[in-house]
Amino acid sequence: QAQMLESGGGLVEAGGSLRISCTNSRLPLDEYAMAWFRQVPGKERAGVACLSRSGRNTYYADDVKGRFTISRDGANNTLYLEMNDLKPEDTALYFCAPVGQDPNFNGPLGSWVPLFNSWGQGTQVTVSS
Repeated sequence: QAQMLESGGGLVEAGGSLRISCTNSRLPLDEYAMAWFRQVPGKERAGVACLSRSGRNTYYADDVKGRFTISRDGANNTLYLEMNDLKPEDTALYFCAPVGQDPNFNGPLGSWVPLFNSWGQGTQVTVSS
């Protein structure tokens, strides 16, 4: 499958908002559960938000609950992450990926894990204090 293409990152002040997007030229995103992950240098990539395939269920890491919202536009094959009340600790490179459930895994998004070992280039979000 083609790589995910993330966009919309940038520099924002603490307390501000940003919406990032991702799409894929070959993969129909509405046929998968999808998630956003983020990574800072020296740390592992961690789940941030997940949207079930049906779109009826969402899952969020504890540190973004109430501030971030994941959504999908099937017509445009685009996944979004609306981020409000941003904090300096949200600074990271953000990635999106199709996900599935691994009952042997328990992370920030519970048992949701990336389906493929393939990542886009990500989009950088930097929050200044």
